[in-house]
Amino acid sequence: MNSWRMLPGEAWRAMVVNPLRTGLTVLGIVIGVAAVVLMLAVGEGARLTVSQSIASMGSDLFIVLSGASTSGGLRFGSGSSPTLTLSDSAALARLPTVKSVAPVSSSTAQLAYGAANWSTVVYGTTPEYLEVRDWGLESGQSFTAVDQRRAARVVLLGQTVARNLFGGEEPVGRTIRIKNQPFQVVGLVEAKGQSLDGRDQDDSAFIPVSTAHSKLFGNPFPGTVRFIMVRARSAAEMGEAEEDITQLLRTRHRIAEKAENDFTVRNLSAAAQTAAATARVLSLMLGAIASISLLVGGIGIMNIMLVSVTERTREIGIRMAIGARRRDILRQFLLEAIGVCTLGGLVGVVLGVGGAWLLAQLAGMDAVVSGAAVALAFLFSAATGVFFGYYPARKAARMRPVEALRYE
Repeated sequence: MNSWRMLPGEAWRAMVVNPLRTGLTVLGIVIGVAAVVLMLAVGEGARLTVSQSIASMGSDLFIVLSGASTSGGLRFGSGSSPTLTLSDSAALARLPTVKSVAPVSSSTAQLAYGAANWSTVVYGTTPEYLEVRDWGLESGQSFTAVDQRRAARVVLLGQTVARNLFGGEEPVGRTIRIKNQPFQVVGLVEAKGQSLDGRDQDDSAFIPVSTAHSKLFGNPFPGTVRFIMVRARSAAEMGEAEEDITQLLRTRHRIAEKAENDFTVRNLSAAAQTAAATARVLSLMLGAIASISLLVGGIGIMNIMLVSVTERTREIGIRMAIGARRRDILRQFLLEAIGVCTLGGLVGVVLGVGGAWLLAQLAGMDAVVSGAAVALAFLFSAATGVFFGYYPARKAARMRPVEALRYE
């Protein structure tokens, strides 16, 4: 009775004697732990999705949009007025804080190969576009500066376009038709996945901007582009690069000191970092909300343990009368609480991991179960047993043997 080694067995027998009570107590912890694991998995999945989107965009990235236009008293959004030119792009590339620049004009077009066809966005740009976007090639090669000067009919395909036009065939070297004009596929870009706004970045095709203007889309304002993508030399120079871009374009466009810019510089990396921070907060918030159910389960454990102490008062008195020390009584009831929480923690972890897997399979959501989240939930459940089991155990240990033996 006095032996510490006997206490786990005593605690286990006390749990088995009342299976319904033990089961209901365990259920509260199971729900709490499963909720914590599942919510942390959902939050981690959201954070991972945002991180992948940031990586796919390319680091240290700016997009410079043409200015807004006004017609009939109505003011249209950025990009509605053609104020950016190819020469602006060349000038931006010479800034010391800029690593690479790519002008872009885009439009939707129908692509066809044999009996297959697919509508996608075709980007007219320069060979530097892949460097700006940190976008590699899976096969073939990019179009060159020579292709740009010659306005060659060559095209790079995204993975989604290639899959819909060619199936499993190798597209490089084949000839497709864009708006009924023949274009040779010179390269296949690597998969990029979705952007932060949910757009499929692989559903795209790229041709020389000179070809887009002169042979495919036309351009009522020769030499202008829809927007310019700029990659800073380093993350530390993003602020300085933005100031340099703004000052250079104001000078080139002869904008008066107090006049508004006829262009917009957007820091995509800053927007991505904000989204990442939001995802982290979401993860912590979901975990905190789920932890409330663990708190409720802990309160349930305390209530059940207090009832158990009351019901077993005579038993406690007898044990203490035949030599049990107060610390033995304390340890026994504390071990019962910890045992209930540990069992609930194990079952809850299994259900939480299974729930995350089902959520990923059925709902198509990203749910990433990390070892740290599982360990945190399990340790938290054990800590709940200690915290909420201590008071009932202490109450049992402080009983006087004579008073306990008199209890009816």
